[in-house]
Formats: sequence, structure tokens, C-alpha cells
Amino acid sequence: MEPPQLVLVGLVLLLGVLGVLVPGVPGTWLVWAGVLWWALHVRSDGAWVLLASATGLLLVVQVVKWLLPPRRIQGLGVTPAMAACAGGGAVLGFVLVPVVGAVPGFMGGMYLYERRRLGTHRAAWAAVRTGMRAAGTSVLVELLACLLITAAWLTTTLI
Repeated sequence: MEPPQLVLVGLVLLLGVLGVLVPGVPGTWLVWAGVLWWALHVRSDGAWVLLASATGLLLVVQVVKWLLPPRRIQGLGVTPAMAACAGGGAVLGFVLVPVVGAVPGFMGGMYLYERRRLGTHRAAWAAVRTGMRAAGTSVLVELLACLLITAAWLTTTLI
């Protein structure tokens, strides 16, 4: 695959990861479509294994999301800025402590946003707990899967 196409696939994957944080955007399906596009052009054993693994993981994520309580973010003060802070924290945590760092990074980003907005530790921590109960767990599961797939694609592409 030529470098311009690889960049486009990377942008689709990035758009999918960011799309997980925006309600209504099919982020997981954008990530899957990017991996599918790449696998159809590369046609190597590694590409097919990654596509099959990504498909399986995303199907498991859909089942897990279905089993979790539905998102109830109306009236909770969840803003795009809060989603950006939580997502940025998850990505930073994922990079600093691969895979498992996404969870504390997500919650840390959410906490820092709420701490700045509300001013006190107690109020910020209560807002984080409420946000995680309402929608955070569902978003975090989806985001972690997309980050894993993107990292696997990046690793496979660079090797």
C-alpha cells in the first residue's frame, strides 16, 4: 500500500477513535472500515488476522454495550469539552501505560475537567462517578477497543 493511502487509512482510524466520543457517530464502524480498507489492499496474512481480530473484538464490544445500562447523559452536564478531556486522558494513558492506562487516563481526564469546572475534589469525584454510571463505562469500552485496534494496525504497518 502506498504512503498516501496509509495516511488516509490512519486518518479514518483516528476519525473513528474520535467518533467514539461524539454521540451519534459510528466510531467503531469507522475503525473497522479503515482496517477492512487496509486489509483488502495489503492482502497479507497479518492483515487478514488483524481484520478478523478487529471484527471479533468489535462484535464483543457491541454485546458488552448492549448488556450495559443505556446511556443517560441528558441533564448531567456532559459537554463536548468534557468528552475531549476524557478522551485525551484515555489516549495519553494508553500511550504512557499501554492498554491498561486508558482506563485511569479516561477517568483522570474527566476528573480534571470536573475539578476545574466545580472547584472541589468532592464535587468533581461525585460528577465523575455519576458520569461513569450514566455513559462513561459504555464509551470507555468502545474507546478502549478502538485504541487497541488502531495500535495493532499501527504496529502491523510499521513492522
